[in-house]
Amino acid sequence: MEIKKYIIGAMCLIGALNINAQTAKEVLDKTASTVAAKSGAQANFTISGQSMNATGTIAIKGKKFHATTPQATIWFDGKTQWTYMKNNDEVNIANPTESQLAAINPYNFIYMYKNGYNYTMEKKGGNFIVHLTASGKKPIQEMYLTIGQKSYTPSQVRYKTAKGWTTIDIRNFKAAKLADNMFRFNSKDFPKAEVIDLR
Repeated sequence: MEIKKYIIGAMCLIGALNINAQTAKEVLDKTASTVAAKSGAQANFTISGQSMNATGTIAIKGKKFHATTPQATIWFDGKTQWTYMKNNDEVNIANPTESQLAAINPYNFIYMYKNGYNYTMEKKGGNFIVHLTASGKKPIQEMYLTIGQKSYTPSQVRYKTAKGWTTIDIRNFKAAKLADNMFRFNSKDFPKAEVIDLR
């Protein structure tokens, strides 16, 4: 009888975990759909962590983004990233890794969560708190997302790499109609900048 109770209890626990994981997946899917609007979106952000402390604005359209901080301007067209450093009038060109993209684009999680991560979730106040953990070797080992229950937009992304934890706070998210050329560096706008290709 005791064994039967144990088995039933274990099955209920596994069922609850599966429901929680499925619910987290649904929340992430809805958030990804909201954030990745076809026309684009804009927001303000603040990054604090081991490797960077900055405040700025970001525009996104699918996997593309354009971010501006007092120190730098970054363009990413889905493959190539251009980083203009204001203090030395220099542009670095690179094909960034997943962790490099996450370091400046708080919305990169809408693509990375689909492969190689497990999810759990809890509700706190008016938010979902989704916890992602890597199921294998990943540059980003762990992540917490704070997502509005009504808006399905994130207000905070907190993630862990080998260097430690980084927190990105997001404000003033809104949909916008953005042209594709906004996400590519135009050398005509920076005629004196030194261009360094790191690809």
